[in-house]
Amino acid sequence: MPRYPERIVCLTEETTETLYLLGQGHRIVGVSGYTVRPPEARQKPKISAFINAKFDKIEALQPDLVLAFSDLQADLASELVRRGITVVTFNQRTVAEILQMIRMLGGLVGCQREAEQLADRLSADLDRVRDAASRLPERLRTFFEEWDEPLISAIRWVEELVEIAGGAPIFPELSAAKLAKDRIVDPAEVARRDPQIVFASWCGKKLRTETIRSRPGWDRVSAVRDDRIYEIKSTYILQPGPASLTEGIRRLHEVLSSQIPR
Repeated sequence: MPRYPERIVCLTEETTETLYLLGQGHRIVGVSGYTVRPPEARQKPKISAFINAKFDKIEALQPDLVLAFSDLQADLASELVRRGITVVTFNQRTVAEILQMIRMLGGLVGCQREAEQLADRLSADLDRVRDAASRLPERLRTFFEEWDEPLISAIRWVEELVEIAGGAPIFPELSAAKLAKDRIVDPAEVARRDPQIVFASWCGKKLRTETIRSRPGWDRVSAVRDDRIYEIKSTYILQPGPASLTEGIRRLHEVLSSQIPR
């Protein structure tokens, strides 16, 4: 019997990307249908969306480990366990927890040293962005919207990345809320707090800037008036894994640093 899992199914993209970065992509036998990173992972069998899965197809792949994420996939995990399949469910919601997930996943597949090195590199990259942001002459008031109707502000790791990148989130008191329903905000309150930059990432739905611009009273919002509305693809920022700590924060910092008058 193998000492470490050899046939892994990943129900979300971030564990897939992490395994590839650890040089363990060959262990993966099934992935989420939303997986786009890395490109070669798209060739793997698609066995799930986010809150539903093809259980018979997963069973047919004979996995010795399934990786899931959060309470949103609790029902999937329960059904797989009832079918006799081993499931590990991560629940990372902060930058620190993302790094810990990488370390834990490395341990699960016998790549602890490589995982520590990867986490250390990502942490060092974040420190470099943090240092660069500390030299900006000001921090712009920033609103990151995760969904448009109802309007939902960013989950915690995204708000942390906005701060590291040099922004000043306008709803810091909501970022720790784990459930999206607890981060629903009134568009009028967003307008009152007057963000200077709006980032939008609508969980894979195409951004329509006219939807943002046409909200009542938003014509007076600084970000709208000054044409500072930016989309960041959800695969770069809403996956709590390596992508958000690399492409995601780089995009945030590029925008924030470019919009501050010198």
